[in-house]
Amino acid sequence: MERVAIVGVGQTKHSAGRREVNYPELVYEAVSLALADAGLNIDDIDNVITTSNDFWDGRTIASMATGDVSGGVGKNISCVEGDGTFGAFYGLTRILSGSYGTTLVTAYSKGSESISPLITNAAFDPIYMRCLGLDMVTAGALQARRYMKRYGISEEECALVSVKNHGHALDNPHAHLAMKITVDDVMNSREVAAPMKLYDISPVSDGACCIILANEERSKKAANKPVWVKGVSFCADAYLLGDRDLSESRALEKAAQGAYKMAGIQNPREEIDVAEIYDAFTYQELLWTEGLGLCDRGQGGKLVAGGATAREGDIPVNPSGGLLGAHPVIAAGLIRMAEAVLQIRGQAGERQISRKVRQALAHGVNGICGQSHCVWVLGSE
Repeated sequence: MERVAIVGVGQTKHSAGRREVNYPELVYEAVSLALADAGLNIDDIDNVITTSNDFWDGRTIASMATGDVSGGVGKNISCVEGDGTFGAFYGLTRILSGSYGTTLVTAYSKGSESISPLITNAAFDPIYMRCLGLDMVTAGALQARRYMKRYGISEEECALVSVKNHGHALDNPHAHLAMKITVDDVMNSREVAAPMKLYDISPVSDGACCIILANEERSKKAANKPVWVKGVSFCADAYLLGDRDLSESRALEKAAQGAYKMAGIQNPREEIDVAEIYDAFTYQELLWTEGLGLCDRGQGGKLVAGGATAREGDIPVNPSGGLLGAHPVIAAGLIRMAEAVLQIRGQAGERQISRKVRQALAHGVNGICGQSHCVWVLGSE
């Protein structure tokens, strides 16, 4: 595969409400930061991928509102519906086609202008399941119950993820929900959908992210040292929840295996230095960590309890605070990629891990209860 690098990243401050800006202004902020980070201007960009969702934006063809500010005027511009990691995948294929040297990818969301339960309810089968009133949170509670019961994961072990990630978010200037809490605080927070409590659930944030991809030749113009795409893969599982065993994730396992094979990784536990994982709920960090092969099946909670997923552990997970720290829907996975890039560069500020990061993993999710996953392995060489 031709060498492709991420040469620029930018993300906004993520918060409960960015009412002072509209959608285009929010995206423009992230695009400007990414271009400045790369030391490039918009004329250096060959094509643009915007990532958005009509339901979350409350309009059809949502990308039309942000295409111009993403630099799409006079360029080939396309929209991907879903998580930003999938938009980045499309941007990568544009370069690998040989038709383009650089691709700019944006993703954004304004949760403050949306009603999350109604929007995510619309993702379910309209005949048999939507009428039950399920949404992303209640479906996640079903998955949490199945996973925790099968492997003996306790609510306290899940609470440790909340303590860790909200604490890490204190060092992240972009984070929405940063706070120092205890396991007791999590356990005593309001029950939303058993077994999940308020602090087990990520906030719905306003925010945007942008990355710039470049082939090897064009990456030489960038201001920062390129961060190379070593491996990437995505996989989707069955749509209906009843057609999947929610206590595991075959799609994630296959996506991880594909990304590892492309990157030449034999043992991810030894070769991945840091991971940024899509943790919409506390139990998901444990479940996805297992699916990524970073620990044995059913041992995610034990790893947190033992400290291995803390910032200085064997494999630091979500030193940025993850989605529990900030969750701009659609942009969340692209933010994971941006955070992985900063870790490899050694530019993550107070959230930088202590070890030298040679290879980092970034992960995004589409669909209810992790229907589809996109896994990226990024490296310094």
